[in-house]
Amino acid sequence: MTLQCIIIDDEPIARTGLKEYIQDTAFLQLAGEFDNPMKAIDTLQQQKIDLIFLDIQMPRMTGLEFLKTLSHPPLVIFTTAYPNYAVEGFELNAVDYLLKPFSFERFWKAATKAKAQCEAAAQPATPAGAEPDYFFIKSDSKLIKIKYDEILFVEALQNYVAVYTTDKKYITYLTFRSIEEYLPASRFVRTHKSFIVAAAKVESIEGNDIRIGQHHIPISRTEREAVLQQLLQNRLLKR
Repeated sequence: MTLQCIIIDDEPIARTGLKEYIQDTAFLQLAGEFDNPMKAIDTLQQQKIDLIFLDIQMPRMTGLEFLKTLSHPPLVIFTTAYPNYAVEGFELNAVDYLLKPFSFERFWKAATKAKAQCEAAAQPATPAGAEPDYFFIKSDSKLIKIKYDEILFVEALQNYVAVYTTDKKYITYLTFRSIEEYLPASRFVRTHKSFIVAAAKVESIEGNDIRIGQHHIPISRTEREAVLQQLLQNRLLKR
């Protein structure tokens, strides 16, 4: 699936960097770039745009204000130098929140998340349980069946990946990126460059530390807001 995307950012250098990242991402197609939100309206009305890379602090109208004016907005990835807007951004159902300056790896992660959401939305509705809830890995010269609901977390180990389940730890010769792409984004959250956790298995969160049984999994400081948003999913009860 190819995603048609646009850039809305008043900084020329930022737009140039995003264009280069988009050109290096095979499933993204740039349909336009704009230095303020109002100039993007015609493109959004006349073309099918799947994704907006949207700056927040811009003259006349912020990215947050602009997004609120759209009745049926595309997916949005915020790109900003200001971390204090993260919570509000996710409350508007943003796919991700990239804090400038960001690396290609961080950009790729956000873009892949947007692609997964588009593909999920494009799939026809299927009866519950129709989709496989497991996969196989090769470990100790055997093919091991791993069920999603048995996974606690996944850890990158140089050229290998460790899959921790409720019963056992399996080490397999896979790249961390390949297993991240396969795991459903609705059930698994990457908390750190080397860890993916099963959201349902998280028992507690303290600071930048996640507790799953006897295991402690770190949360990257730079991605803490995004990770908490994904894990909590509006389930944090407040007075």
